[in-house]
Amino acid sequence: MIVIGITGPTGAGKTTALNALTSLGGKIIDADAVYHDLAASSVPMRRELEARFGPVYDGDTLDRKKLGTMVFQDQKALADLNAITHKYVAQATRKQMDEARQAGAPAVGIDAIGLLESPLAAYCDCTLAITAPEELRVKRIMAREGISEAYARMRVAAQKPSAWFQARCDETLESTEADTVEGFSQRARALFAKLLKEEGSYGR
Repeated sequence: MIVIGITGPTGAGKTTALNALTSLGGKIIDADAVYHDLAASSVPMRRELEARFGPVYDGDTLDRKKLGTMVFQDQKALADLNAITHKYVAQATRKQMDEARQAGAPAVGIDAIGLLESPLAAYCDCTLAITAPEELRVKRIMAREGISEAYARMRVAAQKPSAWFQARCDETLESTEADTVEGFSQRARALFAKLLKEEGSYGR
């Protein structure tokens, strides 16, 4: 089974690419969904978060806004948050990877915008950057979420640029204005088929 780390900025077309991998029998692990599940279900993670940040839960629900205000302007606090959450996300992801392997999945795609900065990168046989020009990403975010252009541009500006992901990943798949959803999906499927064919060269 090949493990493909899939990352890139918002609005680049990751969902279409992930669907293409699923169509080839791949199992997708959404790291953000794993984190949200753990925030609601993991008692050890909750204990560590409250020990470091105080009462950040409202009943059984993590108050992400409250936690966010503590960390987004404080690099040390953000590093502490990542140190706590990344290890639990990595453990849960590893469990899902093992289940996929036992089920005979030919591939696992780990979907994580912060993949390259987290322990998840060590699980990957190869990494793939899904990118798109900034203007196209702005349009897509506006259409998808019904937000203003100014807010969409703020979202895009807050993330690392496409070139950052391209420089650090093994493969790049760029979506452009000329792409249809079907065309981009076909290109993604072709790339994943190539990676599956080359699986033996990764040595895991």
